[in-house]
Amino acid sequence: MTVSDECARGRGRFYQGTLNKTKDGLPCQYWDSQEPHSHNRPPDVFPEIKNAENYCRNAGGEEPSPWCYTLDPKVRWQRCDIPICGESLA
Repeated sequence: MTVSDECARGRGRFYQGTLNKTKDGLPCQYWDSQEPHSHNRPPDVFPEIKNAENYCRNAGGEEPSPWCYTLDPKVRWQRCDIPICGESLA
C-alpha cells in the first residue's frame, strides 16, 4: 500500500489528495452526508474515506479511478480527473 496525495497509483484506492470536483467540475458531496444522494459508503466502513470530507476517493478500489458522489441531484456520482503516478504531465 502506497498512499499518494498528488496522483493515483493503479486504481487510486490509496489516493489521499484534496481534489473535490469531478472531471466535469461538479462539486463532491461529503462522504458522511446522505444528501442529495444516499449511499452505503460511510467512513466507518471504508477507512480510505475516513476524514475524507468531500474529496475524491476510490474506497475499496471498486472503480477504475477515484470518484465522488456529486452535489448535483441529477448526477449521482462521477469520476475525478486525477493524474496517474508516473505518467508525464506534459
